[in-house]
Amino acid sequence: MPITTIAEHLRVAKHVVVFTGASASAESGIPTFRDALTGLWENFDASKIATAEAFRADPGLCWGWYEWRRRKVTQAQPNGAHHAIAQLA
Repeated sequence: MPITTIAEHLRVAKHVVVFTGASASAESGIPTFRDALTGLWENFDASKIATAEAFRADPGLCWGWYEWRRRKVTQAQPNGAHHAIAQLA
């Protein structure tokens, strides 16, 4: 399908959903979960920080890990993929 046809479909659409992979966030420095070398589950044991049992056992560790992730997101800057998606709006 030609890009002009796709553009026209987007122009007249009432709703558009964009699905991205983890790499969209990774480009902004937000760690992914499953990357073979740098993914969060390569560096952290999910059963110790990302389950209800883990939270009950050590809420401070769990809150700290989620707070670290939250800070990473708030410090990130949009990248080209984010800007392209925003342009669709």
